[in-house]
Amino acid sequence: MLRKWVLIWFLVPVAGVFAQTSPGALHKMLSRPSQNQAIDTADQRDLVDVFRSLRRRDKETPPDTAASTSKYHFSIVPGAGYTLSTGFAVVVAGNVGFYTSDPANTNVSSVTGQVVYTQKNQLTVPILANIWTRDNKYNVFIDWRYYSYPQDTYGLGGHSSLDNADNIDYNHIRIHQILLRKVYSFLYAGAGYFLDYHWNIEEDGNENGQPSDAYKYGLPRKTISSGPVINVLYDNRKNSINPLGGFYGSVLYRPNVTWMGSDENWQSLTIDVRKYVRFPAFTNNILAFWSYNWLTPSGNPPYLDLPSTGWDSYNNTGRGYIQGRFRSKNMLYLETEYRFGVTRNGLFGGVVFVNAQSFSNYPQNNFDKIWPGFGAGVRIKANKHSNTNIAIDYGFGIDGSRGFFVNLGEVF
Repeated sequence: MLRKWVLIWFLVPVAGVFAQTSPGALHKMLSRPSQNQAIDTADQRDLVDVFRSLRRRDKETPPDTAASTSKYHFSIVPGAGYTLSTGFAVVVAGNVGFYTSDPANTNVSSVTGQVVYTQKNQLTVPILANIWTRDNKYNVFIDWRYYSYPQDTYGLGGHSSLDNADNIDYNHIRIHQILLRKVYSFLYAGAGYFLDYHWNIEEDGNENGQPSDAYKYGLPRKTISSGPVINVLYDNRKNSINPLGGFYGSVLYRPNVTWMGSDENWQSLTIDVRKYVRFPAFTNNILAFWSYNWLTPSGNPPYLDLPSTGWDSYNNTGRGYIQGRFRSKNMLYLETEYRFGVTRNGLFGGVVFVNAQSFSNYPQNNFDKIWPGFGAGVRIKANKHSNTNIAIDYGFGIDGSRGFFVNLGEVF
């Protein structure tokens, strides 16, 4: 969710925030820890450079002393954004980056928070933390969020229709946290606890007056999903923000159990696999592949906890379709994207992408429909040291689905 809220941001505020930190500190804070490699940025330009040129500085930047005197690096950014599911939004975001140990051997840790209010009267307050201990021995991931979130849903299975839009209003608290320990090289394993609590749930129902799928499935005024999680992760990417190669694989098993407060016993299994290949091999152009499979091995998740388009951890599946367009007990997803440079100085780039999603029918639980999406987009370099891009894409689905999709960082 955090990466969704960037549109007007990229003109001045992003550059302004990064410009408050000295170039040397930026390189140490953003580049070294996350991918343990030096990036040659001598001939590259980003929005920090553009911002500085607009300010028409006559003097060179003073020598960097911030990195040695400051342990924490704060940023506060006001901005605005747009998504299909929210309309226009106003945002206030804050971030702090820091090290728990020697930067030469430890990834950067970060804590990020936002307050977002949208044109559709949606309020979201997410807090995300990614903490690395000494020598990356342990990794702590925290995802806490509050939603007040009226949103259309369209029924269950792969044959739902935009004509069956059913507005559901609810409040939601998410408390997700995982502790991972390095097992070997790039392999991590660990456990955690997930809670999703929805309350004040109300639905408008289908416009044609027929009972909605949400009503038939069961939509009480509140639902609780609570239980432990087990996670195995392999990640040898040198830069997770904008990978130039490598492989990422995660298997997350979530048993929700009544003895931990869940309304019902049910299980979730998420398999997330990504591969990045330089193509051609001597360039920084990347052919990227993503498989995201969200399954329900047993039980009946609450309607709002079912696998759904755009409700993955970073709300990025299904470009070309509105968030929540499809929903069911099982989701299969594939995407391929080609990322290429446009300008020699790295300020602008582009992408083309194609994806496909399939949801099991309900209650039969079989797959017989594939919904493709495709599109293209531009990339604007927000920070050359971390290789962070602002991603602005336009995607197309079928049945008239289309729209803009915006992220800070690559989609996957």
